[in-house]
Amino acid sequence: MSVRRKIIVWANRIKQELVALYLAARDPRTSWYAKGVAIATVAYAVSPIDLIPDFIPVLGYLDDLLLVPLGIWLAIRLIPPDVMEDSRRQDTNLAGYPGGRVAAGVVVLIWFGLSAAAIQAAYRIL
Repeated sequence: MSVRRKIIVWANRIKQELVALYLAARDPRTSWYAKGVAIATVAYAVSPIDLIPDFIPVLGYLDDLLLVPLGIWLAIRLIPPDVMEDSRRQDTNLAGYPGGRVAAGVVVLIWFGLSAAAIQAAYRIL
């Protein structure tokens, strides 16, 4: 298998795991802290805003290559195995789940809200 093909398979696996995490986070058997890690991981993966902007050479993509898989790994460890198995078995057709413009819009609104709160806090301090 070529390197290009391996990367494509790996990327598809990441997408499937993100959908499974989304479904597992909605499951009542999942603890609140595991839901938090899963939701944060999925939100960061679909977010158009990165901690380190992509235009910065090497580091811009390095955060995506490290943080998303690390978040997936941690969330999978926190979620009960039977919940993850059930989530993976469910239909993982991305068309039925939040994504695209709606998810990006929600994430952008959250980032704007957090930015506004940080600016307001800094203004009060100064």
